[in-house]
Amino acid sequence: MNAIPTLDLADFTQGDSAARKRFTDALGQTYQDIGFVAIKNHFLSPELENRLYAASRAFFALPDEIKIKYYRPEIGGQRGYTPKGQEHAKGRNVGDLKEFYHVGPELSPERLAELNYPANIFPSETPDFGPSHVEAFYALENTGRQMLKSLALYLGLDENHFEPHVHEGVSILRSIHYFPIEDPDSVPEDAVRAAAHEDINLITLLMGASAEGLEVLSRNGQWVPITAVPGCVVVNVGDMLQRLTNHKLVSTTHRVVNPPREKMHTPRFSIPFFLHPKPTMSLACLESCIDAQNPKRYPDATAGEYLTERLIEIGLVQK
Repeated sequence: MNAIPTLDLADFTQGDSAARKRFTDALGQTYQDIGFVAIKNHFLSPELENRLYAASRAFFALPDEIKIKYYRPEIGGQRGYTPKGQEHAKGRNVGDLKEFYHVGPELSPERLAELNYPANIFPSETPDFGPSHVEAFYALENTGRQMLKSLALYLGLDENHFEPHVHEGVSILRSIHYFPIEDPDSVPEDAVRAAAHEDINLITLLMGASAEGLEVLSRNGQWVPITAVPGCVVVNVGDMLQRLTNHKLVSTTHRVVNPPREKMHTPRFSIPFFLHPKPTMSLACLESCIDAQNPKRYPDATAGEYLTERLIEIGLVQK
């Protein structure tokens, strides 16, 4: 399983009808079986990825008293900085060993007010942080939108079914710093970089992280290390898509484990893109995914209602 299937997005975006169908069939089957796939020929260039990581490293190297200026707990950390140990996995009280920074869509003040979205917050101390993250946001969003077009066809929907929902949705680009631990005895015994969890959103796009640590729970209950595929982004199903498809497409449990004790002093950087729809999108299970063998599993809910519920569960929003 650690050899994640690799698909070529160009087969879908530039190929003929036969190539598009092969891509769509393979993508859908992989998401039913595993929930993770590596995608090449996406829209994030190596040059932009390098800029992005350089800007992320520069910000997280700043003193805590500077970083905390960009913390906005009143909006659940949906923009700006979230400090160390603030977020935890669902069902846990111990905070993850990480800090992170959120960037959303870059829209006009008037459009943000219409959508009731918070504005982005960019650190003045690292001038390329904002430009690199906004450019990467839209490169990854474009990649994700093409993936959703393919999945719509796989589900028997119109190719553009997801488009009105994800255009100007509440997607998030998250720069994560799994900070070094100089004294492993100073942290709670069961604290980890990212405890076992499933992502909340429709799909997540992850470029290569700076160190190993990502593990996926296989169908037979084994944790399997996943290594980055050079030149690819790894794309996995989130809980919203699993809910919408009544578990036809699977949101796979994954985690980021601590390195060996002798390497706890080394940092890890990771920058996932969480593709979210507008809050008004219905997550009611698709009728085509409900039958006698797979009855409807969830009550109807909007994406906004479900997102709020999950943000409370992981400690980013207070009841």
